[in-house]
Amino acid sequence: MQEIVKFAYENAPYYKRSFDEAGVKPEDIKTLKDIQKFPFINKKTQRDTQGVGSFLGELAAVPEEDVVFISTSSGSTGVPTMSPFTKKDFDEFQDTESRWFWQIGMRPNDRYVHALNFSLYVGGPDVIGAQNLGALCIWGGTLPSERFVLKTYQPTVIWTSPSYAWQLGEKALKSGIDPKKDLNIKKIIVAGELGGSIDATRKAIEDIWGAEVYDFYGLSDIFGACAAMCEAKDGLHIAENHILVETIDIHTGEILEPGQVGELVFTTLRKHARPLIRFRTGDIGRIDNTKCSCGRTHGRIHILGRKDDMFIVSAVNVFPSDIEAVIREQDGITGEYLIRIFERDFTNKYAVEIEKNADNPKSDDEVAAEVTAALKARIGVKPARVVVHPDGGLDTRSEHKSRRVIDERTLDYSI
Repeated sequence: MQEIVKFAYENAPYYKRSFDEAGVKPEDIKTLKDIQKFPFINKKTQRDTQGVGSFLGELAAVPEEDVVFISTSSGSTGVPTMSPFTKKDFDEFQDTESRWFWQIGMRPNDRYVHALNFSLYVGGPDVIGAQNLGALCIWGGTLPSERFVLKTYQPTVIWTSPSYAWQLGEKALKSGIDPKKDLNIKKIIVAGELGGSIDATRKAIEDIWGAEVYDFYGLSDIFGACAAMCEAKDGLHIAENHILVETIDIHTGEILEPGQVGELVFTTLRKHARPLIRFRTGDIGRIDNTKCSCGRTHGRIHILGRKDDMFIVSAVNVFPSDIEAVIREQDGITGEYLIRIFERDFTNKYAVEIEKNADNPKSDDEVAAEVTAALKARIGVKPARVVVHPDGGLDTRSEHKSRRVIDERTLDYSI
């Protein structure tokens, strides 16, 4: 940490200016806790400094000729931001991916389909980590469901988003293909959405495929997968040789103890193209530093959701992941859902739209009442309404990230 803070201070214009203004120097780092003396950065910092002074911007700590790869964020919370890598950064990125693949049980005799978007997406190159491990790799990209690569090549491992893993399985069943009998998938890696860490969603996908599902967590700001589940499926092991994790109060920035829920803050320890010192991820969760039952000692992060996605109803913090957990546990509905957040009488309300299975004999009103009661029991506040659509009636299915929250509020509810 001392080396990377010093490197950032001496080579990135933003850090030199920011540290000087805060009255701190790299020499102030004596222990890991001393990082708390240094100022935070966030997505706004990245956007404000991108392209300033050079193509790579003021957060970059190396010249452009040292950069061999850039990815960009999706831009879901604003202007897309680029993430540059030196060759050393990129090679260590892939070494970490190889470690995660091995952790979930991938071996050289596996056939692997990398069904992620390759278009500027930081998860695209992760397939190289599988190749370096020795697996036979199929660069699938965003697989159209009608091109059933999984039946033709009979791969044993696939990586995609939770929503698409679910949809691909359901489409297979509807086309007469039983994923459990006609395909050979043994392990499914999911990332890009929270579903893989929601027990009900993970189990639903496992039930369709007859395969083990493992959640990976990544940030375009750092690299493809920074943390991954193991066989215990009790949180995601974080790459602590690359990332120092802090948890802070989302309102005050106060440092929280390990195990307490707050916003996760990452400091990169080895990435040189663009070091991130105390980067506020916007993800809400906790860090568990106890030894995992799998025997690994790297800490585990538990993600609850995005700070941007959390909304408050009747003084209760509600995450879309809480709602998804309920929907995926209900019988007689497809598992697809859409959340609408709106205002009524100057207070937040939410509505949930779902799909009823075609063979469900219950009326729409009965289904809505059951879902309303389940949401009230799980979350503590019931939705203003539950709208029931027929199977396929929601436009939420996607080959990448599904859009499941529509915020119709007009007032500023920034946290």
